[in-house]
Amino acid sequence: MKKLFGTDGVRGVANVYPMTAEMAMQIGRAAAYIFKNGKKRHRIVIGKDTRLSGYMLESALMAGICSMGVDVLLVGPLPTPGIANITSSMRADAGVVISASHNPFEDNGIKFFSRDGFKLPDETELMMEELIFSKRIDSLRPTAKEVGKAYRIDDAQGRFVVFLKSTFPKDLDLSGLKIVLDCANGAAYKVAPAVFEELGAEVISIGVKPNGTNINADCGSLHPEVMSQAVKENGADLGIALDGDADRVIFVDEYGNVVDGDRIMAICATEMLRQGTLKQNTLVATVMSNMGLDIAMKRAGGQVIKTAVGDRYVVEEMLKGGYNLGGEQSGHMIFLDHNTTGDGVLSALQVLAIMQRHQKRLSELALVMDPLPQVLVNVRLGEKSDIMKVPEIAKMINDVEEKLKGEGRVLIRYSGTEPLLRIMLEGSDEGDIRCWANDIASIVAQKLGGEARG
Repeated sequence: MKKLFGTDGVRGVANVYPMTAEMAMQIGRAAAYIFKNGKKRHRIVIGKDTRLSGYMLESALMAGICSMGVDVLLVGPLPTPGIANITSSMRADAGVVISASHNPFEDNGIKFFSRDGFKLPDETELMMEELIFSKRIDSLRPTAKEVGKAYRIDDAQGRFVVFLKSTFPKDLDLSGLKIVLDCANGAAYKVAPAVFEELGAEVISIGVKPNGTNINADCGSLHPEVMSQAVKENGADLGIALDGDADRVIFVDEYGNVVDGDRIMAICATEMLRQGTLKQNTLVATVMSNMGLDIAMKRAGGQVIKTAVGDRYVVEEMLKGGYNLGGEQSGHMIFLDHNTTGDGVLSALQVLAIMQRHQKRLSELALVMDPLPQVLVNVRLGEKSDIMKVPEIAKMINDVEEKLKGEGRVLIRYSGTEPLLRIMLEGSDEGDIRCWANDIASIVAQKLGGEARG
């Protein structure tokens, strides 16, 4: 069992264990030790989002890495996929992202990319934890010329803008499109507007004035209603909302209706099937994806393979099976032909290319998938426990599964980034599944001392 790392790195309230400056320095030292091999000068990229605590953690990580004789390349605020891209393109030994993604500003996190731009496997994270808690490397202290140095990469944002534009078809542009773009006051507040504007779109930008405390606050992919209202007020063609580190994206169509990650995957996967570019005619999704996605893919001549929740597991399955498209309902999309991790701006460009190629509105394209009603209820718990060992909870879950009779499903899992138990139901009648989801949440909260949140 891992002590620090969850499904997406180390995460928690900034300046509270484990997200302290002291732990960040230890993480930096352990990472430097692992990625240092041979006698050459080694380099690790550090990037961050716009959280106030990013300065503190950046300095601590930098100190830890340099103290082990590894140089640091500082890129400042940059989307998570941008840091993966810069790490790979600059042939650095690893990349570090300081971000808590969609969490509120008081949280922060640390996650890593290997030199090829992919997230670290569990084994490497466990190795890092062992080095930290065993104190095995405490005595390793390079001196004199062997101490690391930090450099600032001033043109990192410009490099990433150029890369993103290169993923858009050369024979197309975005002229004639009016786009509402919500950057969540996060890491893409400069990069994303520049990309869409330089490709010819009229961009109405919101969430582009970060102050250190307003990241994800009533904006971005967690609050698509803000962009939806702006689309309707401005008569825009669509809305695009990113989260704090811009590795996920949520859309609204020209009517202000949300188009989630499942529909976007269906749009992109069926288009790639038509073009013959979807490897093995397979899309990789997670167990949270709607059954309607499976139906749409089967109808188009493809299939869906599902993994555990977390874009890292999607990528692992894609690499193992040789697939090139995967993603999550939450808006993470991975186009392995272009980048190594979820990328909100890149994903938006692929959708916009389909719109422009076929001269269709997003609402028309979204008809490719007809989702089953799906309800998600969260229960905030103090600690994780096996709920199926509580007889009353197990009985209620079994009773609900019997009522669904194979025409829906119950999925219950713990969040990897928050102290939440997620209860998801799918079925043909939304009223029924909402009632049953709330019933399960209530008895879980009652028996385990939690708080249900619809």
